[in-house]
Amino acid sequence: MIDFGFDKLALIGAVALIVIGPEKLPRVARTMGHLLGKAQRYVADVKAEVNRSIELDELKKMKTQFEDAARDVERTVNREVSEARAGFDEISNPWSSGSDEGDILAEPVPEYRHPKKNWRLKRGAVPQWYKRQHGIRTKAQSGAARVARFRPPAVKPGIKGRS
Repeated sequence: MIDFGFDKLALIGAVALIVIGPEKLPRVARTMGHLLGKAQRYVADVKAEVNRSIELDELKKMKTQFEDAARDVERTVNREVSEARAGFDEISNPWSSGSDEGDILAEPVPEYRHPKKNWRLKRGAVPQWYKRQHGIRTKAQSGAARVARFRPPAVKPGIKGRS
């Protein structure tokens, strides 16, 4: 890159002042600044585009590597599953091997019984008797319902209260 020191910039400014003149120099300097800014933005855009294309190429390479690895894993899993299935078929089919090792499955498997629990019912960890004894609320009430529950009864007109 071109190296401009202070002395070289001062020399260029002095030549420009003599050639262009003091009246047009500010306008020319402003135009040069705008052009320089546009050139810098253009260079920055080109750099960003090149970086994006390089990253895109890297991502494509990474994608193909991941796809290859996924295919290898899938092949390995399928091979292992088929080997395991073949092993289970040998064990579960005693007639094919002619041995008595299949007697393990001769016992009847007990039928599934539903536990008959109501899973939708919320069960707390604290027993109800403990909650009653210690005054813990067991029913949810809104604030208005709680206020109405503990509000003293209204005094009816005409009935005197005890004094």
